[in-house]
Amino acid sequence: VHRHELSGVLSGLFRARVFTQNDAHVFCTEEQIKDQIIELLDLVEKVYSTFGFEYDIELSTKPAKAMGDPKVWEVAEKALADALKAKKIEYKLNPGDGAFYGPKIDFHIKDAIGRSWQCGTIQLDFSMPEKFDLTYEGKDGRKHRPVMIHRAIYGSMERFMGVLIEHFAGWFPLWIAPLQARVITVSNNFNKYAEEVIKELKKAGIRFDYNLKAETTGKKVR
Repeated sequence: VHRHELSGVLSGLFRARVFTQNDAHVFCTEEQIKDQIIELLDLVEKVYSTFGFEYDIELSTKPAKAMGDPKVWEVAEKALADALKAKKIEYKLNPGDGAFYGPKIDFHIKDAIGRSWQCGTIQLDFSMPEKFDLTYEGKDGRKHRPVMIHRAIYGSMERFMGVLIEHFAGWFPLWIAPLQARVITVSNNFNKYAEEVIKELKKAGIRFDYNLKAETTGKKVR
């Protein structure tokens, strides 16, 4: 995604002019909306809890300028609210702040110093299926318009990485650390054993590097 942001609002990984959006689109029927949203809420919980993030949820409803049938909006907003209630998830209502093409659920992650960042989102979209004249054949043998769900779990990958780096203060847990291990020898006498260790690490798929040079251990550690 490219945005011509003004220089004064750019902020490292948190607000960049070019970023990668972690996005996918789910096509479903109106009757399937609630179940699909529940599945996505479970996915968000799985991902955020893995990283140890706390987050708040907002349900944003129909804005003043909206596209589509008001009755479909009612169905969509109810489906989102019902999914949140079914999962017994607390959320804040954000009236009129939905996208012009549909209501949405936003996820706000708290970073290490308590700042809130909107990362994940689940949005219903009636606009794109309409624009592309998408249809499916229903049980009644007639053509119906599907609903599209945008879902981004990480949101902007760059922003998520920024939050992650600050959350762990750069000290990543082993499974996510770019460099998971380093092999160093205390003298050249142990190089042969070090090479065996290196083979085992490679076999285990560990991300590592090594230093078998004839240098002091202190220098290698530094």
